[in-house]
Amino acid sequence: MTKSAVFLDRDGVLNANVMRDGKAHPPDGPSEVEILPGVPEAMKILKLAGFPLIVVTNQPDVARGTQTLAGVEAVNAVLSAALPIDEFRICCHDDADGCLCRKPKPGMILGAAAKFGVDPAASFMVGDRWRDVGAGKAAGCRTILLVRPYSEMERCQPTWLAANLAEAAKIILDL
Repeated sequence: MTKSAVFLDRDGVLNANVMRDGKAHPPDGPSEVEILPGVPEAMKILKLAGFPLIVVTNQPDVARGTQTLAGVEAVNAVLSAALPIDEFRICCHDDADGCLCRKPKPGMILGAAAKFGVDPAASFMVGDRWRDVGAGKAAGCRTILLVRPYSEMERCQPTWLAANLAEAAKIILDL
């Protein structure tokens, strides 16, 4: 049997974005972390089904100087304490850096797949933005886009659409 994983974006998938000036932003620190409804239960059933749960998150605010790596890791620590996450993969670069890990490039997914011995083609990428779908597709994963006003759906073609992680988990488990 081919081993599969669930790769998850962080902000807007596991935790709520913080709205500033009408735009969705990641939480600045632990006090702003709000785990979205249904996420703990969805993560638990995916974990019980045997999926490694790997967070792959772009955090360009580090490169932009408006966030620190310590701040990103503090948010991750809150999520890690509350959810059965196997690993966080973080890209702190901005688009101009041209790195291979910043979504929509597949570097974080491929690196984690190699580490965990999973087949990307048998795995899933769940995200709330076109970049998540792009990275999942580039890695060979099946993709689920959680539909949000900022998803830029016209820029991607996910395998499935879902309203939240609970719906995404149902899609995954029903296959």
